[in-house]
Amino acid sequence: MALRNLLGSTAAASFVICAGAVAAEPLKIALVETLSGPQASTGLLYRDAVNYQIGKLNAAGGFGGQPIELMEYDNQGGPVGAADRVRAAISDGADVILQGSSSAVAGQVTEDVRKYNLRNAGNEILYINLGGEAMELTGEKCHFYHFRTSPNAAIRVNTLLDGMKDAGVLGDRVYAINQNYSWGVDFQNNTVAGSERLGFEVVEQTLHDVNKIQDFAPYVARIQAADVNSVISGNWSNDLLLLMKAVSGAGIDVKFGTAFLDQPGNIGNAGAVAEGHFLSAPFNPEVNPEETTAFVEDYKAVTGHYPSYVEPATVFGVMLLGEALKNVEPTEDGLNAEDLALALEQATVQTPMGQISMRSDDHQVILPMIVQEVSKDAAFKADDTEFGFVPVKVIAAEDAVQPVQDSCNMKRPG
Repeated sequence: MALRNLLGSTAAASFVICAGAVAAEPLKIALVETLSGPQASTGLLYRDAVNYQIGKLNAAGGFGGQPIELMEYDNQGGPVGAADRVRAAISDGADVILQGSSSAVAGQVTEDVRKYNLRNAGNEILYINLGGEAMELTGEKCHFYHFRTSPNAAIRVNTLLDGMKDAGVLGDRVYAINQNYSWGVDFQNNTVAGSERLGFEVVEQTLHDVNKIQDFAPYVARIQAADVNSVISGNWSNDLLLLMKAVSGAGIDVKFGTAFLDQPGNIGNAGAVAEGHFLSAPFNPEVNPEETTAFVEDYKAVTGHYPSYVEPATVFGVMLLGEALKNVEPTEDGLNAEDLALALEQATVQTPMGQISMRSDDHQVILPMIVQEVSKDAAFKADDTEFGFVPVKVIAAEDAVQPVQDSCNMKRPG
C-alpha cells in the first residue's frame, strides 16, 4: 500500500468493510516544469501540450472512472528548484512526474525519483521525461521508472546527418559547435561518430559556455578558417540565434544542421538568416496532411495556437501514457507504478506522424523523425514570417531508432 496515502487508504478499507465498495483515489500527475523566468517560454509550451492531452484523456473517461488530476510545480529553470518541486509533488500524492525542459533538470529529476523509489519500495512513482535528450538519461542513468518520450541526441544527430546528406548539403567538411554540458557533448560525439558512416570529416569541434556569450565573432573566425561546408549544432535559444547571425554577417556560405531551430521566436528573430538551414524534429504539419491538419486545427482550437517545437512530441508522449493506462487497473491508492511501467513498455500508439512505441530495454521511445528545411514554400509559417519548415526527408521510426547503450544496466522489479 502506498505510504503517502496510508491514512486515506486505511479509511477507505474501513468503508469497504461497512459498505462493500470503495472509490479509488484519483490518478495524480505532477508537471514539474519551468513556468517562470527567462526560460519559461519552453516550459509553458510543455504545459499547454500536457493540458491539451490530459484533457483528451479525461474526456474519454480519465482513469478508473475519475478525472486525472494534473498538478503544476514551477522548477524555476534549475536542478535545485526541480529537486524541491519533486519533493513537493510527492508530498502532495503525485503518482507520475512529467518534465521536459533541459537535460540538466531531467538528470536531477530522474535521480530524485530513482532514490525515492529505492527508499519507498511498494510506493514508487514514475517519471516520464518529455524532452531531456541527453544520452545518459537512457544510458548510465537509465532505471525502470524513467521513460523518455522524445528523441535522444543520437536520434537527432543521425537523422539530421542523413537528411542533409540526401539533400546534398552536408558536404565533406563539417564543423561541430555545441554548448558545454551533457546535451552539447552528446551532440558533438554523435556528429563525430556519424562521420565515418557518411564519409565526412569533422574538421573542428568546439564546446562553449551555455547562454553566456554575446559575441560569437571569435567562433565565427574559427569556422571561417576551417573552410567547412556545414555546421552541426545542438545549440538552442540565443546561443543558436547569435551564432547563426554572426556567421551570416561574416558572409560565410555554410549550411546549419540543428535540433531546435523551430523554437518559437527563432525564425522571427533570424528572418532570412535562417533560410535554407536544416532541422530534424518529430513533427511537421505537411507530413500526412489529412491527419496532421485535423490535429493542428484541434490543438489551436483548444490552446489558441498551432502546435510547434516541443508540443507535438509532448502530446504524443502523453498519448502513449494514456494507452498504457488502458491496461492498468486502479488500486485504492490510485495507481501501482510498477503496473504502469510494465504497461508503458508494451504501449504503442498511432499519431499523425505514424506509429510510436516504447522500447523496454532502456525506455527510449521509438518514433518517426522529419528532416526539414527553412523555406518560403512552407505551408505553415513560423512566427508570423514568410518562412516555415518544408519536409525534405521522413525517416520511419524503425529507421530512426539507435541502439541501446551498453551503459544502461536496468534493474527490473523482482
